Amino acid sequence: MGHGHNLAILRGLIKFKSNTQKIWGVLILLSIVTAVEVVLGIIKPESLMVSFLGMKLLNWIFIILTIVKAYYITWDFMHMRDETAGLRRAVVWTGIFLIIYLIFILLQEGGYVFSVYKDGFIKRDF
Repeated sequence: MGHGHNLAILRGLIKFKSNTQKIWGVLILLSIVTAVEVVLGIIKPESLMVSFLGMKLLNWIFIILTIVKAYYITWDFMHMRDETAGLRRAVVWTGIFLIIYLIFILLQEGGYVFSVYKDGFIKRDF
């Protein structure tokens, strides 16, 4: 890896002249995404409270924005952009699998706990 780092973010949409500028640019991007999360968490728009795939749409937006932040932290600050394609795929696909698995487990267990509080004891045969 004797070549210089890529000084662009958002697939080349924004380009920087130095690593310092790029770090500030990524910090600003992550701050904007975090601000959107905080504002949505405070306001909780009624239009985003509809159920979608077992959860409120607002919760899905939080999950997606968190994944976007994790992607940019890994891609820029951990220099995954400069690694080989095989290593990038191994890291990304493992993370995607684990996130999907975690969402599935949370929805299953959360649905069961909700049913227990709502209807009392429930026995499930798997």
